[in-house]
Amino acid sequence: MSLRNNLISLISKNEKLYIVIKQVRLKTLMKLGKLIPDKLYITLQYRLRLGKKLNLKKPTLFNEKIQYAKLYYRNPDLKKLVDKYEVRGFVREKIGDKYLTKLYGVYDSVNEIPFEELPDKFVMKLTNGSSYNYICKKKDENTKKEIEYRFKKWMSVDFYMLGREWAYKNVKNRIICEELLETEGNEGLNDYKIFCFNGVPKIIQVDFSRFVNHQRNFYTPNWDFINEVVEYENDPNANIPKPTNLDEMLECAKVLSKGFPQVRVDFYDVDGRIVFGEMTFYHGAGYLHFRNPKFELKMGDYWDV
Repeated sequence: MSLRNNLISLISKNEKLYIVIKQVRLKTLMKLGKLIPDKLYITLQYRLRLGKKLNLKKPTLFNEKIQYAKLYYRNPDLKKLVDKYEVRGFVREKIGDKYLTKLYGVYDSVNEIPFEELPDKFVMKLTNGSSYNYICKKKDENTKKEIEYRFKKWMSVDFYMLGREWAYKNVKNRIICEELLETEGNEGLNDYKIFCFNGVPKIIQVDFSRFVNHQRNFYTPNWDFINEVVEYENDPNANIPKPTNLDEMLECAKVLSKGFPQVRVDFYDVDGRIVFGEMTFYHGAGYLHFRNPKFELKMGDYWDV
């Protein structure tokens, strides 16, 4: 056996070593990102993250179709809808103000934030990107320093370059501050993510216990449990009740998703009040780990590309 084959065998048998090497290769790829064309970058990243070849000629899987959309779906409206501030105007026009969170401000830089005027509780986010969030449950003397430290770094991130999600290309980074949505207990609000295809809701993903033990269940629009696992474990015994306002939530998703081949529309249910979260066109950047390949194929079948 050759040295190369010996190394491959060793790595494949050592899960920790495999993960470390994969992470190093991903970081190297991202550092070289600006030198690599989008299609090649996406193909390499897909292989590194999911361990399989990307089929762009005839995509069938949900992840594959997300990669295809990154490269070939060029609806200019997406530029507005992925921006957490600009999308508010779209929601206001389509379904009304009452579904929006209270807005405290939007800022071009950290230096513009009027910290003294902010309430004791709020959430602050980048308008462009995912997971760049700061939750403040009680403002104190350290809040300003923490926000300045985080957002000065985050504002320099080119989110488009991380996963080549076209809608984020050349979208300006800003900071948005909104009301903090809360419920009793420490588990946080349930997050209802509705996958819509050509304006029709097909699957509802519910993320729950996010701050304790993040879990994820799937349901049909009729609230039948779908026993599938994607990224996070599910809990068939969680007994998540059907929201009393589910029909209204689905109707809002239909209206907002009309005209798009595929989009995930997110809502929160705050004591019976439906609150819009975001619209996502590249769920999980197209690198989702489906335990059941048939479920990934089923989600891909809903989407015409």
